Amino acid sequence: MFPASRLASPHRLRAVLGLSAVVLGLLGATGAPAAARDAGRDTPADDVVHATTVPDCVHYYSDWRYTTVVNDCDTTVDVTVEYTDGQGAPCRTLLPQAIATFSGYGPQLNYVTGLSTCTPASV
Repeated sequence: MFPASRLASPHRLRAVLGLSAVVLGLLGATGAPAAARDAGRDTPADDVVHATTVPDCVHYYSDWRYTTVVNDCDTTVDVTVEYTDGQGAPCRTLLPQAIATFSGYGPQLNYVTGLSTCTPASV
């Protein structure tokens, strides 16, 4: 049998507690309810979203953290992102060759279903 002091040395106990705190912190950060995580992401009240799709020269790339929208057109486009749960996204004006970043699908797998044209709110 091992002596009790050897099993629970202060150094080992400190390491285990530190690792536990990190794991619990990560679980808490990724496990937040969607309503809390997505607070403030609604479409601004003055933005108008159109049911039309964007030109073929506008592309998006989505991962869990970000959705990147690239305007490869020769003209300016106003674009917003559509998600599986209907989450709102702001309307952004993209100049030719411009890039915009929107929310990704996150741990709740709220995937991007496409892009739409929109009219941004007046400033």
